[in-house]
Amino acid sequence: MSSERHHVPQLPEVHIKPASEIRNDKDSKSNIFLTILLILGCITILFPLYMTVIIALKSPSEMTNDIAGALSFPNSFSLDNFAEAMRVTNFWNSLTNSLVITGITIILALIIHSMAGYAIGRSMARHKGFKLMYFYIVSGMFVPFAILMMPLVKETAKMNLDNMFGVILLYVVFYMPMNVMLYSGYLKNVPLAMEEAADIDGASTWKTYWTIIFPMMKPMHATVAVLTALGTWNDVMTPLVIMSGSEHTTLPLAQLNFQTQFGTNYNLAFASYLLALIPILIFYIFCQKQIIGGIANGAVKG
Repeated sequence: MSSERHHVPQLPEVHIKPASEIRNDKDSKSNIFLTILLILGCITILFPLYMTVIIALKSPSEMTNDIAGALSFPNSFSLDNFAEAMRVTNFWNSLTNSLVITGITIILALIIHSMAGYAIGRSMARHKGFKLMYFYIVSGMFVPFAILMMPLVKETAKMNLDNMFGVILLYVVFYMPMNVMLYSGYLKNVPLAMEEAADIDGASTWKTYWTIIFPMMKPMHATVAVLTALGTWNDVMTPLVIMSGSEHTTLPLAQLNFQTQFGTNYNLAFASYLLALIPILIFYIFCQKQIIGGIANGAVKG
């Protein structure tokens, strides 16, 4: 009897990817997704900016009602719209008022809010009263300006604060909740050992703060300065309701009147917007190196 060989079927080989390859595939897909989001974000930002610059450089006769006409290059580049916008909006006077209000607000915010953030941030863990004070101040972020508008108009008028000084004072109060939260959060990254060493050397709390703590909060100072400057520079409602009828006009107010008077002349309006954009853009460029570190350490960890 002949021996028969039994044929055993072989299973197909299954290739199992290493964990590193699977992780690389996931990272590649997520990178593609993030790249698409970044491209869409850049288009969202660059398209309005391109449209603003092109329309500002065109003459009114080149404007058409269709999109193609609005996006096409001008026949000849001219700065006449900028000169006319400066004349109509009394640009230099409005610019000076905006610079004064924004500059003084930033200086006061850096001094007052940093001191309040330091006092509250260092005392919250030991005293419940400071924690309640912290939550009370931060809760001001949730109060809309529309609720405060009418009482503020009457109060500032009765106290003779319906002027630039009153607007600056209101800005310092309005941005206090956000800035105190940022400063208090950032202080968690500043070790207590440095303050204890200064205390052993006989330094007072005031001297310790100005010589050690305040310089160490430079990234947060830049963050607070930029956020406060952006909100103050672009604000319309506060100067409008507080300084209504006053001879002092900020750039947003001047542009509001300009837009009302020349509602259909987009060439002059966009030229005026670009002129108002330049100062705050320059300020941001000088401070942008410190902003990311300040927000990451203050807002996230706080």
